[in-house]
Amino acid sequence: MRIGIVILPDQRWSESQRRWRQADEWGFDHAWTYDHLGWRDLVDGPWFDSMTTLTAAATVTSRIRLGTLVASPNFRHPAAFARQVTALDDVSDGRLLLGIGAGGIGFDATVLGGDTLPPRQRVDRFAEFIELLDLILREDGTTWRGEWFAAVDARNNPGCVQQPRVPFVLAANGPRSMRLVARFGQGWVTTGTGGDDLESWWSSVAEVSARMDETLEKAGRDPATLDRHLSLDAAPVFSLSSADFFAEQVGRAARLGFTDVATHWPRASSWYAGDEQVLVDVATRLLPELRRA
Repeated sequence: MRIGIVILPDQRWSESQRRWRQADEWGFDHAWTYDHLGWRDLVDGPWFDSMTTLTAAATVTSRIRLGTLVASPNFRHPAAFARQVTALDDVSDGRLLLGIGAGGIGFDATVLGGDTLPPRQRVDRFAEFIELLDLILREDGTTWRGEWFAAVDARNNPGCVQQPRVPFVLAANGPRSMRLVARFGQGWVTTGTGGDDLESWWSSVAEVSARMDETLEKAGRDPATLDRHLSLDAAPVFSLSSADFFAEQVGRAARLGFTDVATHWPRASSWYAGDEQVLVDVATRLLPELRRA
């Protein structure tokens, strides 16, 4: 089991860089940040850009993989984003994991003056975003036109350090998005589909995992070729409530076939509120054992 940590971009770099360095030193497999222009009740800030944050993180770490959880088509164009992706993959020396989702509702969906799209249209746009980004990152001189995005002779020189391109870790719970995972994803990330209590949430995770198995089978793809990521803190109980609880959640994810999990760095209040000492305990006492799960 590979274990990751999510570090929200809600601190000035003078404060935040300690966390990225520490995650690397502790031996976490990957570290992620959110890709939003503003998020939930943290919209009033402070809040910082994901790609800039990850680039800074790349300069103060040496081993840990770095990723977006997840990049949003709400405010990105594949041609421009491809340049950022290529640069970050270069600065990190091939440590980038590119999480991509359909784009959420709320502030990100309206801050640029547009309307919140219904689910079907968001998945339509998601499909175009992934297809065009994949082309631009793999081929130089892409010309392409769809309903949502277009590109004319989009360049990718010098290309990604990771060939043929950076790994896509695609967020998906529904059937159409899962088919995109089967076609384009090197990884899949899910939050489950909700639940009022912990057991119902785990039931939803089991159901969505079974649907992914079915999707891969229909696509003729070997399940062993797909990394499966679970965001543990989509559950109604914070995964770092205690070290023992975290170990239990990692074990449950492993038994469902997940190869990767992610928890969040505890915050003082609001989302992911918790005791940072629990994270220290997990990282220094349990992490090596949990990674062997």
